[in-house]
Amino acid sequence: HYQGPASAPGTDHDPARDATTLPLLRAAIAAGVPVLGICRGFQEMNVAFGGSLHQKVHELPGMLDHREADHPELAVQYAPAHAVTVQPGGVFEALELPAEFMVNSIHSQGIDRLAPGLRCEAVAPDGLIEAISVDHSPTFAVGVQWHPEWQVLSNPPYLSIFQAFGDACRQRAALRKKR
Repeated sequence: HYQGPASAPGTDHDPARDATTLPLLRAAIAAGVPVLGICRGFQEMNVAFGGSLHQKVHELPGMLDHREADHPELAVQYAPAHAVTVQPGGVFEALELPAEFMVNSIHSQGIDRLAPGLRCEAVAPDGLIEAISVDHSPTFAVGVQWHPEWQVLSNPPYLSIFQAFGDACRQRAALRKKR
């Protein structure tokens, strides 16, 4: 589905998940359901709208190794790994996130070609897209490559993303209640 070369032998696939999530993402966003895609969900958003993925970002010339630290402790695996730079004029700027902030990084795949209708919200130092939004979405529709749920209460940018998502969910619930 990700419009790239065939997966390496032994790569795990989940066709049932793909058959569910890819059309569901498109339908939810079209229906005005708030969406926050995290890690694979971020990648699924790009694929659902026609974008492509790199299978192994760490093998590409000039790219960072975005995989988690090889360490048994979650605090080390999910520790801040690199900065992201917020792109002007988007959802993140409207949320007043800092122009640059640190994120964790525990992925090997990443966006190759951004899907039509998606907007880059933030990039890593190597230029890899780390956050996206859906242009012209009637509600909050954002994806992030990192895991903002990790220690969210002690990380203001992460918390702002979840608060915006929560606000959009409450607005959606209030609208449905009025019907």
